[in-house]
Amino acid sequence: MRFLPQRRRFRDLSDREILALAISSEEDDARIYRTFAETLRPDFPDSARVFEGMAEEEDTHRRALIDRHRELYGDTIPLIRREHVAGFYNRRPGWLTQNLGIERIRTEAAIMEADAERFYREAAGRTQDAATRKLLGDLAAAEAKHEERAADLEAEHLGDAARADEDRTAHRQFVLTWVQPGLAGLMDGSVSTLAPIFATAFATQDTWTTFLVGLAASVGAGISMGFTEAASDDGELSGRGSPLKRGISSGVMTTVGGLGHALPYLIPHFWTATITAIIVVFIELWAIAWIQNRFMETPFLRAAFQVVLGGALVFAAGALIGSG
Repeated sequence: MRFLPQRRRFRDLSDREILALAISSEEDDARIYRTFAETLRPDFPDSARVFEGMAEEEDTHRRALIDRHRELYGDTIPLIRREHVAGFYNRRPGWLTQNLGIERIRTEAAIMEADAERFYREAAGRTQDAATRKLLGDLAAAEAKHEERAADLEAEHLGDAARADEDRTAHRQFVLTWVQPGLAGLMDGSVSTLAPIFATAFATQDTWTTFLVGLAASVGAGISMGFTEAASDDGELSGRGSPLKRGISSGVMTTVGGLGHALPYLIPHFWTATITAIIVVFIELWAIAWIQNRFMETPFLRAAFQVVLGGALVFAAGALIGSG
């Protein structure tokens, strides 16, 4: 038991420890806001300035808390942090926040302010010193108003034109990191596995064998596409984002595309399974055309013609080879 971490309960903290916890929490939140700003600065400089302003607000709170601690207890502040208090709210590690999108970062900031407000209200209710209670209550009110302050900062640094530019940049980044690799994977998985699956189906008319071939082809293609996407571009020069995210998107969607028309062969009746698989293929190809139209701005009829024609040719090749 001596190796288990020992955490204090919040209700057992002294006034001095509550002040120390508030100081360390403000320090952490300011660092997180500056991390947000650093993460956003290359692509979203106006939003980065908003988070820099929020970090400065946290610095102001920290200085007020330190001044109060110095008045009551001197210059030595006890070392107590969030992780030392049982049930206290946590923050994401820095390496996780760096991978969040801009809208998720804004949501995370709102959650942080709500957590801080609840802490200050609870702390104010447990503090015996009147001046300290007033300070904590004022900070709770300040955290509650931070959403308004964030709006003021956005109005100052992030006008309508800048917000529209950042939204376009965020959409473009989403398309490059997730949609484009995923679409390539879905197309590869849906189309390239048609030939081996249907060739096996018509050659053997054994649904279980066909399913195993389809499963192997889908998983193998997914692994291959995922590693290829991740290794082909680190995203530094192309701006296509994290290679890990792109690899996951491509690999998973490749596997899904192949499994879509492999799974029907779990049905033991050959023609029922085959007709079901053909219907699934039709749905997959039209889904690909819709994604191309929705995110890649390809005219729907052109996308449908390209995808359906390519899929039909591959299906025909597999069926002819299997029947021969």
